[in-house]
Amino acid sequence: MAYNVFEQLANRYDTKERIELAQVIVKEIRRELRNSESKSLLDYGSGTGLISLALWDVVDSVLLVDSSKQMLEVAQAKIDHKEIANAQVLHADFAQETPTCKADIILLSLVLLHISGTKSMLQTLFGILNRGGKLMIVDFDKNDAVYHPSVHNGFSQEELKKTLSEVGFTCIEIRTFHHGNRIFMNQDASLFVASGIK
Repeated sequence: MAYNVFEQLANRYDTKERIELAQVIVKEIRRELRNSESKSLLDYGSGTGLISLALWDVVDSVLLVDSSKQMLEVAQAKIDHKEIANAQVLHADFAQETPTCKADIILLSLVLLHISGTKSMLQTLFGILNRGGKLMIVDFDKNDAVYHPSVHNGFSQEELKKTLSEVGFTCIEIRTFHHGNRIFMNQDASLFVASGIK
């Protein structure tokens, strides 16, 4: 696997700013996940679990998947410390390997912007979902003020909707839910939540 910048960040990843932004996202996701008590949630690109470990009480089980072992070690320490019985971690990179797990809900929170082959990843995630399952994406709206050679500068909601539809998702909904100061590469930006059903 290629050098993973997140390996170096793991132990200092949970900054005040990231925790505050995670709380905004968690509030929005909880609203989307009402009536999901019997469902399994897979958090792809979970990092240290800032999002999904705040959702363990609204689903049946949580699987945190990340390509960074160090990030997952931090997440596992949180699981152990809080004694969260229905959460597990899995070290995997679905861009490099074929996943064998299944889930009712897949969450990607601020992950898609790091993935070069967006459509290919969405097809992989579509395959993991159980029939009737839901994909949820939280990411930044397209932002021309942002430039980074290895990160998307956000997403056009129309283009993402089209891609999700081409992959096979139905009942696609996308809306902006938060505007923040300097939250995306030090630029003001807005966050959207997108969802689609298999």
